[in-house]
Amino acid sequence: MNEADSEEMFLHLSARGAIRTDNLEEADAVLVNTCTVRDHAEHRALSFLGRLMKWKRQNPNRVIIFAGCAAQRLGNSLKKRYPFLNIVSGAKEIEHFADTLDKSGLFSPAQKPTAVASGFSAYATIMRGCNFNCTYCIVPSVRGPVKCLPTQDILQDVTRKAQAGAKEIMLLGQTVNAYQDGNTSFADLLNRVSEIPGIERVRFTSPHPIYFTPQFLQAVKDNPKIARHVHLPVQSGSTKVLREMKRGYTREVFLEKVQALQEHGFNISTDIIVGFPTETEQDFEQTLSLVAKAHFFAAYCFKYSPRQGTPAAQMQLLPQNVLEKRLDILLNQVRDLSEHAYQRQIGTTQEVLMEEPTKGRSSGNFWVQTSRAYPVGNMVRCEIDRAEGTLLFARNEHD
Repeated sequence: MNEADSEEMFLHLSARGAIRTDNLEEADAVLVNTCTVRDHAEHRALSFLGRLMKWKRQNPNRVIIFAGCAAQRLGNSLKKRYPFLNIVSGAKEIEHFADTLDKSGLFSPAQKPTAVASGFSAYATIMRGCNFNCTYCIVPSVRGPVKCLPTQDILQDVTRKAQAGAKEIMLLGQTVNAYQDGNTSFADLLNRVSEIPGIERVRFTSPHPIYFTPQFLQAVKDNPKIARHVHLPVQSGSTKVLREMKRGYTREVFLEKVQALQEHGFNISTDIIVGFPTETEQDFEQTLSLVAKAHFFAAYCFKYSPRQGTPAAQMQLLPQNVLEKRLDILLNQVRDLSEHAYQRQIGTTQEVLMEEPTKGRSSGNFWVQTSRAYPVGNMVRCEIDRAEGTLLFARNEHD
């Protein structure tokens, strides 16, 4: 989501004459787009901002823009702490970023934006914000409530990116499958995006379990362009902990959704928080049990990290050694499941979208190595010959 937001903000900068550079010393402006979902991410962004002070002193006319979720959370206090900072633009203000640039007086008037190459894969934001209030999560307070973008704006955005060469589109939203614009549901949008000339595959992230509907499953059944991979955060396998997290579903409901998705050919990855303040050993065992039942092929596992301003931040933390022990146990289980998931692909036929000359991803999000080179962006149909670690190897290929 931050990459997509960065692209959108750069489009407005390019309309005012900006050209990208990877060389900080030749830059006239730096845009720091930030995340604050975990404390560590915010500290990294602030550390980088502090290091820019020397760069700014070398030429006081240089411009520093601090944007995104950390900018939203910290607000005006940033300019007091970093007086060399020119512009603060929070995540809620991204739709007004062009006005922010113009009001600063630091940029030329806007012209037609420089064309931004999409590459073979591109992002398309379809909604912003979140209506949930999970007790551990800072996102709703820095991104605000759900706001769905108009369907026609999304289709125009995807069309522009397809014309620039994109073969794959990733639809983005905090609870992406809750999308609704008038009579257009998320399932409808998936179908309409996949009909755009040039689009070969449609992905999406990050969905919420409760919004997977029979209509969505029907759309998937009838549309092979919808990628058969879902990243579905569960966070805990204990209904008690899920209730205390205010996730809005039970263990049983989550497993029912997983089963329905898997029956339609989906591979599922997830996020798991270890050591939420109320998590007991029994709760943790429930998480291990759910992971085993769900057969995730990948999982991002984190020790609980309190975020200032969330209800859970007021709870007493579990000892670090308990968190580390549980995380280690969980990671070992996930590695075993991932290895088995890759082994199960041997002998199957996959359609692989090439991201490198000899490497690409299947619809189910497995990395596949081909025996010969293909143009990046080509779709290659192949049989999986063997698996080594988290890489599949192909044979009998044709594009």
